[in-house]
Amino acid sequence: MINWLSALDKLHREDTPAVLVTVAAVQGSGPREPGAKMLITRDGQFDTIGGGHLEMRACEVAREMLADPAGRLAALRRLERFPLGPSLGQCCGGVVHLAFERVTPSPAYGSLLTDRWSNRLSSWRLVPLDEVHPPALLDERGQALCSGLRIAPATDLSRPCHVMQDDSGKRWLVDPCVPHRPHLVLFGAGHVGAAIVRALAELPCHVTWVDEREDMFPVDVPANVRIEATDIPEAIVDAVPAGSSYLVLTHSHALDQRLAEAILRRYDAGWFGLIGSMTKRMQFEHRLRERGIPAQRLSDMVCPIGIPGIAGKQPAVIAASVCAQLLQVWEAEEQAMHAGRRARRDAAETI
Repeated sequence: MINWLSALDKLHREDTPAVLVTVAAVQGSGPREPGAKMLITRDGQFDTIGGGHLEMRACEVAREMLADPAGRLAALRRLERFPLGPSLGQCCGGVVHLAFERVTPSPAYGSLLTDRWSNRLSSWRLVPLDEVHPPALLDERGQALCSGLRIAPATDLSRPCHVMQDDSGKRWLVDPCVPHRPHLVLFGAGHVGAAIVRALAELPCHVTWVDEREDMFPVDVPANVRIEATDIPEAIVDAVPAGSSYLVLTHSHALDQRLAEAILRRYDAGWFGLIGSMTKRMQFEHRLRERGIPAQRLSDMVCPIGIPGIAGKQPAVIAASVCAQLLQVWEAEEQAMHAGRRARRDAAETI
Protein backbone atom coordinates (compact mmCIF):
# COMPACT_ATOMS: atom_id res chain seq x y z
CA MET A 1 0.00 0.00 0.00
CA ILE A 2 1.32 3.46 -0.91
CA ASN A 3 1.29 6.08 1.84
CA TRP A 4 -1.13 8.95 1.08
CA LEU A 5 1.64 11.56 1.22
CA SER A 6 3.90 9.69 -1.20
CA ALA A 7 0.92 9.21 -3.51
CA LEU A 8 -0.02 12.88 -3.26
CA ASP A 9 3.46 13.98 -4.29
CA LYS A 10 3.47 11.55 -7.23
CA LEU A 11 -0.05 12.47 -8.44
CA HIS A 12 0.77 16.18 -8.34
CA ARG A 13 3.87 15.63 -10.45
CA GLU A 14 1.69 13.72 -12.92
CA ASP A 15 -1.09 16.36 -12.70
CA THR A 16 -3.66 13.66 -11.77
CA PRO A 17 -6.91 14.91 -10.16
CA ALA A 18 -7.54 13.47 -6.70
CA VAL A 19 -9.63 13.87 -3.56
CA LEU A 20 -8.01 13.67 -0.13
CA VAL A 21 -10.29 12.08 2.48
CA THR A 22 -9.49 12.81 6.13
CA VAL A 23 -11.11 11.37 9.26
CA ALA A 24 -12.06 14.71 10.80
CA ALA A 25 -13.78 13.42 13.96
CA VAL A 26 -14.91 10.16 15.56
CA GLN A 27 -17.73 9.81 18.07
CA GLY A 28 -17.72 6.46 19.85
CA SER A 29 -15.98 3.55 18.15
CA GLY A 30 -14.52 3.89 14.65
CA PRO A 31 -12.14 1.93 12.43
CA ARG A 32 -9.46 4.67 12.32
CA GLU A 33 -8.44 7.68 14.40
CA PRO A 34 -8.90 11.38 13.53
CA GLY A 35 -6.27 12.42 11.02
CA ALA A 36 -6.21 9.09 9.13
CA LYS A 37 -6.33 9.65 5.38
CA MET A 38 -6.69 8.11 1.97
CA LEU A 39 -6.30 9.59 -1.48
CA ILE A 40 -8.84 8.81 -4.22
CA THR A 41 -8.44 9.15 -7.99
CA ARG A 42 -10.91 8.19 -10.70
CA ASP A 43 -9.26 4.77 -11.00
CA GLY A 44 -7.54 4.04 -7.72
CA GLN A 45 -7.01 4.73 -4.05
CA PHE A 46 -4.01 5.04 -1.76
CA ASP A 47 -3.82 4.41 2.00
CA THR A 48 -6.89 3.62 4.11
CA ILE A 49 -9.41 5.08 6.54
CA GLY A 50 -10.34 1.64 7.83
CA GLY A 51 -11.78 -0.39 4.96
CA GLY A 52 -15.26 -1.86 4.77
CA HIS A 53 -18.41 -0.07 3.63
CA LEU A 54 -17.28 3.25 5.13
CA GLU A 55 -14.29 3.30 2.81
CA MET A 56 -16.38 2.14 -0.15
CA ARG A 57 -18.89 4.94 0.44
CA ALA A 58 -16.07 7.48 0.84
CA CYS A 59 -14.68 6.40 -2.55
CA GLU A 60 -18.11 6.91 -4.11
CA VAL A 61 -18.41 10.43 -2.70
CA ALA A 62 -14.86 11.30 -3.80
CA ARG A 63 -15.49 10.10 -7.34
CA GLU A 64 -18.76 12.04 -7.49
CA MET A 65 -16.68 15.14 -6.69
CA LEU A 66 -14.09 14.27 -9.36
CA ALA A 67 -16.88 13.86 -11.94
CA ASP A 68 -18.19 17.36 -11.16
CA PRO A 69 -16.69 20.40 -12.94
CA ALA A 70 -14.28 22.06 -10.53
CA GLY A 71 -15.48 25.40 -9.21
CA ARG A 72 -18.61 24.56 -7.24
CA LEU A 73 -17.99 24.20 -3.49
CA ALA A 74 -19.63 20.75 -3.40
CA ALA A 75 -17.12 19.55 -5.98
CA LEU A 76 -14.17 20.91 -3.97
CA ARG A 77 -14.91 20.51 -0.24
CA ARG A 78 -17.34 18.45 1.79
CA LEU A 79 -17.80 17.35 5.39
CA GLU A 80 -19.95 14.21 5.61
CA ARG A 81 -21.32 12.31 8.62
CA PHE A 82 -21.37 8.49 8.52
CA PRO A 83 -23.10 6.47 11.30
CA LEU A 84 -21.40 3.07 11.53
CA GLY A 85 -24.59 1.05 11.76
CA PRO A 86 -26.70 -1.29 9.63
CA SER A 87 -26.92 1.19 6.73
CA LEU A 88 -23.17 0.83 6.18
CA GLY A 89 -23.05 -2.84 7.08
CA GLN A 90 -20.71 -2.07 10.01
CA CYS A 91 -21.26 -2.68 13.69
CA CYS A 92 -18.72 -0.31 15.27
CA GLY A 93 -21.60 1.72 16.64
CA GLY A 94 -19.85 5.07 16.38
CA VAL A 95 -20.10 8.03 14.03
CA VAL A 96 -17.29 9.11 11.70
CA HIS A 97 -17.06 12.57 10.12
CA LEU A 98 -15.06 12.63 6.89
CA ALA A 99 -13.62 15.72 5.24
CA PHE A 100 -13.38 15.52 1.43
CA GLU A 101 -10.92 17.84 -0.26
CA ARG A 102 -10.23 18.06 -3.96
CA VAL A 103 -6.51 18.65 -4.15
CA THR A 104 -4.89 20.71 -6.86
CA PRO A 105 -1.18 21.32 -7.53
CA SER A 106 0.16 23.97 -5.17
CA PRO A 107 3.21 24.45 -2.93
CA ALA A 108 1.04 23.53 0.09
CA TYR A 109 0.81 19.97 -1.16
CA GLY A 110 3.20 17.38 -2.47
CA SER A 111 6.82 18.44 -2.39
CA LEU A 112 6.82 20.95 0.50
CA LEU A 113 4.77 18.77 2.83
CA THR A 114 6.77 15.69 1.83
CA ASP A 115 10.08 17.49 2.43
CA ARG A 116 9.01 18.67 5.86
CA TRP A 117 7.74 15.21 6.79
CA SER A 118 11.00 13.59 5.62
CA ASN A 119 12.99 16.09 7.71
CA ARG A 120 10.81 15.30 10.76
CA LEU A 121 9.25 18.78 10.81
CA SER A 122 5.63 19.16 11.88
CA SER A 123 3.14 21.03 9.71
CA TRP A 124 -0.52 21.95 10.09
CA ARG A 125 -2.99 22.07 7.21
CA LEU A 126 -5.89 24.47 7.81
CA VAL A 127 -8.52 23.73 5.19
CA PRO A 128 -11.58 26.01 4.75
CA LEU A 129 -14.58 23.68 4.39
CA ASP A 130 -17.18 26.33 3.53
CA GLU A 131 -15.10 28.28 0.99
CA VAL A 132 -13.03 27.51 -2.09
CA HIS A 133 -9.90 29.30 -0.87
CA PRO A 134 -6.74 27.18 -0.88
CA PRO A 135 -5.63 25.69 2.43
CA ALA A 136 -3.07 27.31 4.67
CA LEU A 137 0.05 25.38 5.63
CA LEU A 138 1.58 26.42 8.95
CA ASP A 139 4.67 25.50 10.93
CA GLU A 140 4.77 24.68 14.65
CA ARG A 141 4.75 28.42 15.51
CA GLY A 142 1.61 29.02 13.47
CA GLN A 143 3.54 30.87 10.76
CA ALA A 144 2.52 30.48 7.11
CA LEU A 145 4.85 28.29 5.06
CA CYS A 146 3.47 29.29 1.65
CA SER A 147 3.09 32.85 0.43
CA GLY A 148 -0.18 33.79 -1.24
CA LEU A 149 -2.34 31.46 0.85
CA ARG A 150 -5.19 32.79 2.91
CA ILE A 151 -4.29 32.49 6.56
CA ALA A 152 -6.86 30.79 8.77
CA PRO A 153 -7.97 32.17 12.14
CA ALA A 154 -5.87 31.46 15.20
CA THR A 155 -6.41 27.98 16.57
CA ASP A 156 -4.94 25.55 19.08
CA LEU A 157 -2.25 23.62 17.23
CA SER A 158 -1.75 21.27 20.19
CA ARG A 159 -5.02 19.41 19.52
CA PRO A 160 -5.37 16.36 17.27
CA CYS A 161 -7.17 16.63 13.95
CA HIS A 162 -10.52 18.39 14.40
CA VAL A 163 -13.04 20.79 12.85
CA MET A 164 -13.30 24.32 14.24
CA GLN A 165 -15.49 27.34 13.51
CA ASP A 166 -14.16 30.86 13.09
CA ASP A 167 -15.92 34.02 14.31
CA SER A 168 -18.10 34.12 11.20
CA GLY A 169 -19.26 30.52 11.64
CA LYS A 170 -17.11 29.14 8.81
CA ARG A 171 -15.75 25.66 9.38
CA TRP A 172 -12.08 24.72 9.09
CA LEU A 173 -10.35 21.36 9.13
CA VAL A 174 -7.34 21.64 11.44
CA ASP A 175 -5.12 18.77 10.37
CA PRO A 176 -1.73 18.18 12.05
CA CYS A 177 0.79 16.44 9.80
CA VAL A 178 3.14 15.46 12.60
CA PRO A 179 5.95 13.03 11.74
CA HIS A 180 6.00 9.71 13.54
CA ARG A 181 7.99 9.95 16.77
CA PRO A 182 10.05 6.71 16.48
CA HIS A 183 13.34 7.30 14.69
CA LEU A 184 15.62 4.46 13.64
CA VAL A 185 19.23 5.04 12.59
CA LEU A 186 20.10 2.01 10.46
CA PHE A 187 23.75 1.39 9.60
CA GLY A 188 24.28 -0.91 6.61
CA ALA A 189 22.86 -0.96 3.09
CA GLY A 190 23.39 -4.65 2.40
CA HIS A 191 20.70 -7.29 1.80
CA VAL A 192 19.40 -7.31 5.39
CA GLY A 193 19.45 -3.52 5.71
CA ALA A 194 17.54 -3.14 2.44
CA ALA A 195 14.98 -5.75 3.53
CA ILE A 196 14.42 -3.95 6.84
CA VAL A 197 13.96 -0.61 5.07
CA ARG A 198 11.36 -2.17 2.76
CA ALA A 199 9.54 -3.70 5.74
CA LEU A 200 9.53 -0.36 7.60
CA ALA A 201 8.20 1.58 4.61
CA GLU A 202 4.59 1.60 5.82
CA LEU A 203 5.23 1.48 9.55
CA PRO A 204 4.91 4.54 11.84
CA CYS A 205 8.56 5.58 12.01
CA HIS A 206 11.31 7.57 10.35
CA VAL A 207 14.54 5.95 9.21
CA THR A 208 17.98 7.44 8.68
CA TRP A 209 19.80 4.90 6.49
CA VAL A 210 23.58 5.15 6.69
CA ASP A 211 26.38 3.55 4.68
CA GLU A 212 29.79 4.49 3.32
CA ARG A 213 28.98 2.97 -0.08
CA GLU A 214 26.69 5.37 -1.91
CA ASP A 215 26.17 2.97 -4.80
CA MET A 216 24.54 0.45 -2.45
CA PHE A 217 21.42 2.58 -1.95
CA PRO A 218 18.46 2.04 -4.31
CA VAL A 219 17.33 4.87 -6.57
CA ASP A 220 13.88 5.03 -4.96
CA VAL A 221 13.40 4.84 -1.20
CA PRO A 222 10.21 5.04 0.91
CA ALA A 223 8.95 8.45 1.98
CA ASN A 224 9.90 7.80 5.61
CA VAL A 225 13.55 7.09 4.77
CA ARG A 226 16.43 9.56 4.47
CA ILE A 227 19.78 8.42 3.09
CA GLU A 228 23.13 9.43 4.59
CA ALA A 229 26.11 8.36 2.46
CA THR A 230 29.18 9.23 4.52
CA ASP A 231 32.78 8.15 5.08
CA ILE A 232 32.42 8.82 8.81
CA PRO A 233 29.24 6.99 9.88
CA GLU A 234 30.25 7.33 13.54
CA ALA A 235 29.53 11.07 13.27
CA ILE A 236 25.86 10.28 12.56
CA VAL A 237 25.58 8.64 16.00
CA ASP A 238 26.25 11.96 17.73
CA ALA A 239 24.19 14.05 15.28
CA VAL A 240 20.77 12.40 15.66
CA PRO A 241 18.27 13.42 18.36
CA ALA A 242 18.24 11.89 21.84
CA GLY A 243 16.08 8.80 22.19
CA SER A 244 16.68 7.58 18.63
CA SER A 245 16.91 3.82 18.11
CA TYR A 246 20.00 2.31 16.48
CA LEU A 247 20.46 -0.80 14.40
CA VAL A 248 23.96 -1.80 13.31
CA LEU A 249 24.46 -4.35 10.53
CA THR A 250 27.33 -3.18 8.35
CA HIS A 251 29.68 -5.16 6.12
CA SER A 252 32.56 -4.81 8.59
CA HIS A 253 32.95 -6.14 12.15
CA ALA A 254 35.51 -3.42 12.84
CA LEU A 255 33.01 -0.74 11.83
CA ASP A 256 30.28 -2.48 13.82
CA GLN A 257 32.50 -2.25 16.90
CA ARG A 258 33.29 1.44 16.38
CA LEU A 259 29.60 2.21 15.97
CA ALA A 260 28.68 0.13 19.01
CA GLU A 261 31.18 2.04 21.13
CA ALA A 262 29.90 5.42 19.91
CA ILE A 263 26.28 4.45 20.59
CA LEU A 264 26.98 3.03 24.06
CA ARG A 265 28.81 6.21 25.03
CA ARG A 266 25.58 8.14 24.36
CA TYR A 267 23.60 7.73 27.58
CA ASP A 268 20.59 9.37 25.96
CA ALA A 269 20.45 6.80 23.15
CA GLY A 270 17.35 4.68 22.71
CA TRP A 271 17.20 0.98 21.86
CA PHE A 272 20.36 -0.42 20.26
CA GLY A 273 20.45 -3.63 18.23
CA LEU A 274 23.55 -5.26 16.74
CA ILE A 275 23.31 -8.07 14.19
CA GLY A 276 25.33 -11.17 15.09
CA SER A 277 25.58 -14.35 17.12
CA MET A 278 26.18 -14.85 20.84
CA THR A 279 29.84 -15.43 19.97
CA LYS A 280 30.04 -12.01 18.33
CA ARG A 281 28.33 -10.48 21.35
CA MET A 282 30.86 -11.99 23.76
CA GLN A 283 33.77 -10.79 21.63
CA PHE A 284 32.34 -7.27 21.45
CA GLU A 285 31.61 -7.17 25.19
CA HIS A 286 35.23 -8.13 25.96
CA ARG A 287 36.65 -5.49 23.59
CA LEU A 288 34.25 -2.77 24.68
CA ARG A 289 34.94 -3.39 28.38
CA GLU A 290 38.63 -2.88 27.62
CA ARG A 291 37.69 0.47 26.05
CA GLY A 292 35.90 1.60 29.21
CA ILE A 293 32.25 0.80 28.44
CA PRO A 294 30.60 -0.15 31.77
CA ALA A 295 28.72 -3.43 32.21
CA GLN A 296 25.37 -1.65 32.61
CA ARG A 297 25.68 -0.08 29.17
CA LEU A 298 26.80 -3.38 27.63
CA SER A 299 23.61 -4.95 28.94
CA ASP A 300 21.64 -2.39 26.88
CA MET A 301 23.12 -3.79 23.66
CA VAL A 302 20.66 -6.20 22.01
CA CYS A 303 22.55 -8.96 20.19
CA PRO A 304 21.37 -11.23 18.61
CA ILE A 305 18.46 -9.19 17.24
CA GLY A 306 14.91 -10.27 16.44
CA ILE A 307 12.07 -11.76 18.46
CA PRO A 308 12.63 -15.22 20.00
CA GLY A 309 11.44 -18.26 18.09
CA ILE A 310 12.27 -17.05 14.57
CA ALA A 311 15.47 -18.70 13.41
CA GLY A 312 15.40 -18.11 9.62
CA LYS A 313 18.42 -16.36 8.13
CA GLN A 314 16.87 -15.08 4.90
CA PRO A 315 16.97 -11.25 4.77
CA ALA A 316 13.16 -10.97 4.58
CA VAL A 317 12.75 -13.28 7.59
CA ILE A 318 15.28 -11.32 9.64
CA ALA A 319 13.53 -8.10 8.60
CA ALA A 320 10.12 -9.34 9.72
CA SER A 321 11.52 -10.44 13.08
CA VAL A 322 13.47 -7.24 13.71
CA CYS A 323 10.59 -4.98 12.67
CA ALA A 324 8.26 -6.82 15.07
CA GLN A 325 10.86 -6.31 17.81
CA LEU A 326 11.13 -2.60 17.01
CA LEU A 327 7.34 -2.19 17.11
CA GLN A 328 7.30 -3.78 20.58
CA VAL A 329 10.02 -1.38 21.74
CA TRP A 330 8.36 1.71 20.26
CA GLU A 331 4.89 0.88 21.58
CA ALA A 332 6.32 0.32 25.07
CA GLU A 333 8.08 3.70 24.85
CA GLU A 334 4.85 5.35 23.70
CA GLN A 335 2.88 3.84 26.58
CA ALA A 336 5.53 4.93 29.08
CA MET A 337 5.48 8.47 27.64
CA HIS A 338 1.68 8.69 27.94
CA ALA A 339 1.80 7.28 31.48
CA GLY A 340 4.36 9.93 32.42
CA ARG A 341 2.17 12.68 31.00
CA ARG A 342 -0.86 11.40 32.93
CA ALA A 343 1.18 11.26 36.13
CA ARG A 344 2.42 14.83 35.67
CA ARG A 345 -1.09 16.04 34.87
CA ASP A 346 -2.56 14.29 37.93
CA ALA A 347 0.21 15.72 40.12
CA ALA A 348 -0.47 19.24 38.82
CA GLU A 349 -4.19 18.89 39.49
CA THR A 350 -3.58 17.95 43.15
CA ILE A 351 -1.46 21.02 43.83
